Amino acid sequence: MRSIIMKFAVLAFMVTGMAVSQAHAADVAKIGVVDLQRFILESDIGKAAQARIDKETSEMEADLEKKGGQLETLKKKLERDVMVMSENKKEQQEREYRIQMNDFKTLQRKYSDKLRQLEQRLVMEIQEKALALAENMGKKGGYLLLLEKTATIYYPQAIDVTDKLIEMANKQNLSLDGKGGDAAASDSQE
Repeated sequence: MRSIIMKFAVLAFMVTGMAVSQAHAADVAKIGVVDLQRFILESDIGKAAQARIDKETSEMEADLEKKGGQLETLKKKLERDVMVMSENKKEQQEREYRIQMNDFKTLQRKYSDKLRQLEQRLVMEIQEKALALAENMGKKGGYLLLLEKTATIYYPQAIDVTDKLIEMANKQNLSLDGKGGDAAASDSQE
């Protein structure tokens, strides 16, 4: 009888041990890494931002080319007519050219600053949406931790969840300027 009780005790201990080890196995930390730069480049919202920046850049470059052409025409006229102009007229034309040249350079700086600010604003907006989406994915997917790629020294490629995040963003039709799906409130899945 003692041997039967001993066998049941050992069997109960083994079953308890297996249950405990399975419970610990279920608590293994689920960690993911997100490459925000890749998200910005490959997601639909990131591509839309790049298209917007490209459009603004094209418009500004066209305007600068037009104004540059006008400036070049004025310069050629000044060089051509310099010999037949009076000194007073020559100084007046040179002054007008310098003013227009300074206006052109000011416009170049203004456009450059405007593009830089647009790019920064769009990147910040995309990052905010990506972070809200990642937080939602982390909660619903049971992640203990999601890290940004630049904050990690090494990680196995298997824990990179950037593709999942891009897929989620594209499914939600995230867009710029607050339009599109709300990443935090949506019922997306891992």
